[in-house]
Amino acid sequence: MTSRERVFAALDYRPVDKVPVRIYAAPGGFHEHGQKLLDLVHACGHDFGSLAGVALPPPLPATDFDPDGSYHAFRTDEWGTRWEFRIPGIWGHPVGWPVEDLDTVETYAMPAPAPALVGAELEAARRAVAEHQRLGFRLDGAAGLFEKLHSIRRFEDVLADLAVDDPRLGRLADRILEHTKAHAGRAIAMGSDGVIVGDDFGTTTALLMSPATWRSFFKPRFAEAFAGLRQANVRIFFHVCGWVEPILKDFRDLGVNAIWPQITLWQAAELHARCRDLGLAVEIHPDRGELMQHGTPAQVREYVLRTTEAMHTLDGGSWLYLEVDPGFPWPNVEALFKATMELRA
Repeated sequence: MTSRERVFAALDYRPVDKVPVRIYAAPGGFHEHGQKLLDLVHACGHDFGSLAGVALPPPLPATDFDPDGSYHAFRTDEWGTRWEFRIPGIWGHPVGWPVEDLDTVETYAMPAPAPALVGAELEAARRAVAEHQRLGFRLDGAAGLFEKLHSIRRFEDVLADLAVDDPRLGRLADRILEHTKAHAGRAIAMGSDGVIVGDDFGTTTALLMSPATWRSFFKPRFAEAFAGLRQANVRIFFHVCGWVEPILKDFRDLGVNAIWPQITLWQAAELHARCRDLGLAVEIHPDRGELMQHGTPAQVREYVLRTTEAMHTLDGGSWLYLEVDPGFPWPNVEALFKATMELRA
């Protein structure tokens, strides 16, 4: 099998010749482990294209550090959100929100959606995607809705707006939705294999809102965003953390082909059975909390081998996802990659 064929087989619950892998070269891990991590990433490789172009992030500017030497940076993004960062390479927390008052939804200066690709630019993009596909599955990204909502408006206010079904929040979501649709349209035009969207809807024990609220507010908007992807047979991946079992079937209703869940909330065999019945493939992301930060290398290796077996990965329907965050002891990082390479040998 080629790498691209392997991913398509996994998505369709067909047997694969070896465990598929996707690696995200997270900057946080590189800031901590440097060249030795980069060497491991290159040695392992994955099925989602070449990693040859992955390089170490540039050094952090001196202005990003407090007088005591601790990392402490602030950035304002193009949406007008002011972020505070405390760990290099890790997503920060919003400390300033551009939409404090829902009466400003229409006048809020949101960035324009990505323009459609046309002419020579489109042809160049199609050639680049075709070259990527020669080496692996082409997966592009598209903006989510919930996380963008609570980055431009306070989290607690968004939840309150959802609870009272404030139509102004719906209008704000519709404006964000234009960005999701624009990214989806570009992926279709380029001939991409898949698009990944991410929104975390759960705590470790329950949804952050009722299933009815999720279905009335988010589901129809995702259906609109995904309609073109489904018609073009572009596969849809969805990253969602938290306990989302009550709406798991809804993802399949929306045409989602694969989920990237918070796997520690599930028993692997039960997750496999549930998702197999729904036709949802699963990205297996080993626990980045207790296991990778506080486990032993032997426990990491055993987890990778046991979980891919429990998920019947060689029968299709799942693959390993590797991402190294700050706080992972180096022996655990080595164990994660070496176990993966052992499975792919």
